[in-house]
Amino acid sequence: MGTLHAYRADVVWTGAGAVGTAGYAAYSRDHEVRIAGKPALPGSSDPAFRGDPARFTPEELLVAALAQCHMLWFLHLAAAAGVVVLAYTDHARGTMLVEGAGHGQFTEVVLQPFVTLALGARTPGGDPVDDAHLEALHLRAHESCFVARSVNFPVRCEPAAHTTDASPAVTAADG
Repeated sequence: MGTLHAYRADVVWTGAGAVGTAGYAAYSRDHEVRIAGKPALPGSSDPAFRGDPARFTPEELLVAALAQCHMLWFLHLAAAAGVVVLAYTDHARGTMLVEGAGHGQFTEVVLQPFVTLALGARTPGGDPVDDAHLEALHLRAHESCFVARSVNFPVRCEPAAHTTDASPAVTAADG
């Protein structure tokens, strides 16, 4: 058996108001996600379910967690492979189906990472880093992502063609 890691988060409802859940429209969906030693994260439900659009929703946080996990694995694998990444952005999106009874589930999340490499980026073997090389790293990152391995819906990765930065080329040995 592998190493077990435990995570704690406190979720505290802050939207009771004067009457609590006296009726569906009587209470706020506002809450805070509190993790020891970190700032509180203001949460609510999706605005379609009477939530505050200025606060984070569980659905948004799930999509963000998938994108974060993939990015962190990708950066780790890139560094280990000697591929110097200068910037990384993901325009992740999730789709959720809500059924007639109000129950729902995610049907998929699509990650759309965009990577910027140093101009003239090369692998330690001297080969230029191309989109095929990066796609292989994305595939390995997806296979390793703890969060993606834990959900019961498809998580697809559709990386955009990479770009290069005009700053001087950097090799893994420089970092």
